[in-house]
Amino acid sequence: MKNIQVLLSILLVSLSCPLMAGDAPDVEYFPAGSDTERKLPFSDAVRVGNLVFLSGKLGNKPGTLELAPGGIKGETRQTLENIKASLERVGSSMGEVVKCTVFLADIAEWADMNEVYMEYFPENPPARSALGSSGLALNARTEIECIATVK
Repeated sequence: MKNIQVLLSILLVSLSCPLMAGDAPDVEYFPAGSDTERKLPFSDAVRVGNLVFLSGKLGNKPGTLELAPGGIKGETRQTLENIKASLERVGSSMGEVVKCTVFLADIAEWADMNEVYMEYFPENPPARSALGSSGLALNARTEIECIATVK
């Protein structure tokens, strides 16, 4: 009798879980904002349920493929501004970021990148990974991708 009760409990829980019941979460794709960026082969963001996944952002000036001046600090600041704009476009914000992955063309620039990064996440910083890369698109110094919540 006890085994039947356990099995019935498991069955009830699985039926109440949308993924177990066969209902996949809503998925919404957000193309890039500018004509230049729309020619690239990826979505700017993808919303799955209450999570939004941003494609990696570079420190390019909005609407162009030209990197912001100022080396790693200038590019990091522009990268984070680009992230902020993308998040706001899909109904989220920097305060809703839960995970970032930072790619650096030169891991020796980590401290300079981190100095600017901390300005954008002064409280409750998201989980983060940072790694060196052998090269980034447009010869950028950094690329950052994020996952955030959205209501």
